[in-house]
Amino acid sequence: MSELKKMIIELSQANGTPGAEWDISDKIKEWLPSGMTAENDRTGNVIATLEGNGKTFLLDAHMDRIGLIVTGIEEGGFLRVAKCGGMDARVLAAQDVTVWGKEPVYGVITSTPPHLVTADDAGKAKDFDDMLVDTGLTKEEAKKLISQGDRITVRTPVSELLNERISCAALDDRAGCAVIIRAAEIVAENPNHPTVKLLFSGQEETGGTGAVNGSFLIEADECISVDVSFADAPDMPSKKCGKLDKGPMIGFSPVLCYDMSRKLEALAKEKEIPYQLELMSDATGTNADHIALSKGGIKTGLVSIPLRNMHTGVEVISVNDVENCAKLIAEYILRGGLDA
Repeated sequence: MSELKKMIIELSQANGTPGAEWDISDKIKEWLPSGMTAENDRTGNVIATLEGNGKTFLLDAHMDRIGLIVTGIEEGGFLRVAKCGGMDARVLAAQDVTVWGKEPVYGVITSTPPHLVTADDAGKAKDFDDMLVDTGLTKEEAKKLISQGDRITVRTPVSELLNERISCAALDDRAGCAVIIRAAEIVAENPNHPTVKLLFSGQEETGGTGAVNGSFLIEADECISVDVSFADAPDMPSKKCGKLDKGPMIGFSPVLCYDMSRKLEALAKEKEIPYQLELMSDATGTNADHIALSKGGIKTGLVSIPLRNMHTGVEVISVNDVENCAKLIAEYILRGGLDA
């Protein structure tokens, strides 16, 4: 568990916003099991291969994280920004950030003191058009290091909470990346394993381009996509949420292969892996929606990790849930998938 926790933390700390996933791409390659080959496709996805016999299973997790993009540099070194992915303006005031320019530049998002807020603005979050990043630089100094189009990420420390829980930014979906790496490790321990392809896809947070292109390149018989989903907390609609430490959330959706979902559930029961069901009446909002339609269609399942505080700098997961997701997926692959 300590090695898995270390992997999750290292992956979560890497830079890599939609369309600029170079740093996380390199970090993922460092954590791949020995014997796996890896390459980048034209979109920037990482595709790793564990050669085996028989069927080919595709495991997908997106490697990009939400962030901001620099749109302008103002007097005093203040930066204008827009969101890059599903960033939530409500949680950004007074946040520490890293600007990924020619070299990393640390900054803070400005916040108007409550004493100076007008009555109309009291209690409201600033929209991105009104948001500024204070770099501490002059405009001239900032322009030497930072350009329009550079990316910005929230800078928060990793907190190891009690009961094997971790809190930090970018666990969506670096925890999913850790799941599929760990699942490949388990599969590789069996000498008679099938072929496994790992797709670490980019640009999920801006529409899923990486999954569309990456899955098209891979001749897969079946796919399991791994993402995060909402974990229960006070004031959350519990019927729409999973629970931390209750295991993988097995997806049921019209987009997903029903038989795959049922087999994942049956295997979880048989192997006494804790699990919960995630019931969706429409699309899943994950890469599974794109992969299921790739080429002539790929039979696709979805396994999600319960996560609190999604799209903030203090996302929370349980390492136990990550391990159990990997165990369930590995068991499914080693059992031969649907046709076994």
